[in-house]
Amino acid sequence: MSLNQLFAELETREQRALAMGGAEKLARRRAAGLLNARERIDYFVDEGSYIESGLLGVSSVVPEDRDSTPADGKVAGFARVDGRQVGVVSNDFTVKGASSSLTNMKKIGHVKRVATERGFPLVFFGESSGARMPDNMGSRGMGTLLGNDPLQYVRNRETPWASAVLGQCYGSSAWYACMSDFTVMRKGSVLAVASPALASLAIGQKVESEDLGGWKLHSELTGLVDRITDSDEEALDLIRQFLSYLPSHNNEPPPRAAVPAGSEESARKLDEIVPQDRRRVYEVRKVIKAIVDTNSFFEFKPSFGRAAVTGLARLNGGTVGVVANNPMGKAGAMDVPSCEKITRFIVMCDSFNIPIILLVDTPGFVIGVEGERMKAPGKIMNFMTALQMCTVPKLSVIMRKSYGQAYLNMGGGRNSDEVIAWPTAEVSFMDPAYSVQVVSWGRSVDEAEQAELRARMERDSSVWDMAEMYAVQAVIPPNKTREHLIRMLEVHELRRSGGIGKHALASWPTTF
Repeated sequence: MSLNQLFAELETREQRALAMGGAEKLARRRAAGLLNARERIDYFVDEGSYIESGLLGVSSVVPEDRDSTPADGKVAGFARVDGRQVGVVSNDFTVKGASSSLTNMKKIGHVKRVATERGFPLVFFGESSGARMPDNMGSRGMGTLLGNDPLQYVRNRETPWASAVLGQCYGSSAWYACMSDFTVMRKGSVLAVASPALASLAIGQKVESEDLGGWKLHSELTGLVDRITDSDEEALDLIRQFLSYLPSHNNEPPPRAAVPAGSEESARKLDEIVPQDRRRVYEVRKVIKAIVDTNSFFEFKPSFGRAAVTGLARLNGGTVGVVANNPMGKAGAMDVPSCEKITRFIVMCDSFNIPIILLVDTPGFVIGVEGERMKAPGKIMNFMTALQMCTVPKLSVIMRKSYGQAYLNMGGGRNSDEVIAWPTAEVSFMDPAYSVQVVSWGRSVDEAEQAELRARMERDSSVWDMAEMYAVQAVIPPNKTREHLIRMLEVHELRRSGGIGKHALASWPTTF
């Protein structure tokens, strides 16, 4: 072939790949309001920055599939987001349901390896039917396709990962969603081990997609998804926002941003947000938003583990992680889901050099039969272990209640670098009302003695004794919280390591 003929052949092959699964399939997606794999990349990345890897790839297992598998169903490459390098994998459902096969698995492995070794985030746009049949069938298929990359499903959290669940996500697209630091799911999508058809065959009864792996299941019950959206575009916007808080890799500090004007104003009204009476509830998100830079709070898992609130924010322009008890959920008493939620968030913050602020107002952990059946002691200890292994700065603010083991889990003692308290703080082994019942258990106690016992318990729970014995490093009025935290973050900056932690939690399991 002449040079011109070779160039023409290249253009023909490129156009075939860019046509994806064909005009008809693409039109059906467009009519349904869904972006295709390449449109998702175009929307997400900086204009003109995308460079593809493996455009001419096709199925290499079944010869007759070569002409019907443009790009082998997965679009992969490199781009910039807000000027920073990222790796991108976008599943093309119009080509054999974006099913996994030898060529596209090699493409994912290459982009993942480059992103990790060169130090930039990796983003997955999940929509896949799972493993491709018949490529994976039989011993030859299994031996050829599976297990050849021993690090395929290893997370050492060297660079941030983010995933969007944007349709059916089975098999590897589900695995990568579960392994990511941030996962967003569009309503109507499904995240599961296998399809409803396969699950129905396995258990002998029909299974509906929503019951198997719908957005309500994963946002409210499993906690596998961090945020829910109504559209592809909203999901991709959230990933861009998430990445703006994170460093490109674990050996650099998070990026800084300008401080919006007036960010200190709301903090002056904190004593109006939190009632002094510990029996009155309030929304802790209002406290968080009053302390951090204006409009900077980015929440994780808002519908899961409602007794706790976690999220990224900026304080004086720097990224911080916030862990807060929320009296609006179970009066702030932490249950198994909230323990899992907090633990995973601590792991991410420590892995990417993000200081942690703990806002404390909890009567302890939820106790009872249900919690024990969900392995509450183990979940509480996972939480405690993660906090103690965490090497980024930790600042704890006791606003009202801090009782029992939860006092330690929320940074009390030496589990934070600084323990700060408001004058309204109360610390004890348990709520004074319950302690009276415990100490008088099995004997008759009149109302006068009960009142005397309770008054003594409440008096002994005040913050003043802790301040005198230096169990808290500072007692401050609520309206000084923002400026005090900013100053303490300056004090505890990791200067000797350039802002980099020791990453002791980097290989912590992604789900547990």
